[in-house]
Amino acid sequence: MKEDQKGISIIIPLFNEQDNVSLLHNEILEVCRNHHYIFEIIFVDDGSTDETFERSKALSPLKIIRLRKNFGQTAAFDAGIKAAKYPYIITMDGDCQNDPNDIPLLIETLEKNRFDIVSGWRKKRKDSLSKRFISRVAHRLRYFLIKDQIHDSGCSLKIYKKECFDGLSLYGEMHRFIPALLMGAGYRIGETIVNHRPRYKGVSKYNWKRTVKGIVDMMAIAFWHKFASRPLHFLGGLGLLLIFFGFSAGAVTFYNFLIGQGMSETAWPLLTVFFFLAGGQFFVSGLIIDVLLRNHYETTRNKAYSIKEIWQNEASGNQ
Repeated sequence: MKEDQKGISIIIPLFNEQDNVSLLHNEILEVCRNHHYIFEIIFVDDGSTDETFERSKALSPLKIIRLRKNFGQTAAFDAGIKAAKYPYIITMDGDCQNDPNDIPLLIETLEKNRFDIVSGWRKKRKDSLSKRFISRVAHRLRYFLIKDQIHDSGCSLKIYKKECFDGLSLYGEMHRFIPALLMGAGYRIGETIVNHRPRYKGVSKYNWKRTVKGIVDMMAIAFWHKFASRPLHFLGGLGLLLIFFGFSAGAVTFYNFLIGQGMSETAWPLLTVFFFLAGGQFFVSGLIIDVLLRNHYETTRNKAYSIKEIWQNEASGNQ
């Protein structure tokens, strides 16, 4: 690869997008060839039940990673990222709403400003009103919890330097919050306005379950972002607060005992035990489990998904 040539791996997760794969592949191919990129296109078939895989096999050049079932978009991105071989990784959706013509803009923004990550911003979204409303609410919540300075973390059109993913595994709905995770690790993050197109074919896979999962992951990442290296600051602070409530309830209990009130006539003794034990046990356990689970994926070879097969057309992508 010549010094002035760009080596890019383009990763697209697919789930029942049989009507879009050919058009999307042709658009990406045209952009890459017009700009003389050294490139690879990686489709990750996330357990499609239609003809997505069969129609993709007819396209060239292309690598297809086929998952055994529908593990979700985050798992599909993770599988594609781990298979990428070029210095720049570009991610995008498979519904043709992201515009491949924005790829040069992402590369230019990253190199000109010496960013490690550049996220697309769909400033003029072509989605339904309800979807835009939910996205706006999620943005406000994310800004409050994470403060990643990204307007549109839900936009899949992003570019990363490959080293951003050294030692990083993705699960849940975490693909939306990769910039926040990397920002916490010291990587430089940028943003640029990109084109957003309406969906012409296929059915949107967005639903309320993904929203709920995204919010839960957002809270977990907020905790990880702030307390991963010092969890005792959070757990200890919460513990002291609960102990304070316990002592307060205990003081009321003791006062009632002094004035002769029977312990069976009041709930204060039970509240004392509750504040000392139950509150911290349930809430803190959930956070500890999240940290342990993340550590499990980072330090072992286990993944949250299973690959069925990898199909690669032998034609070269550097044309």
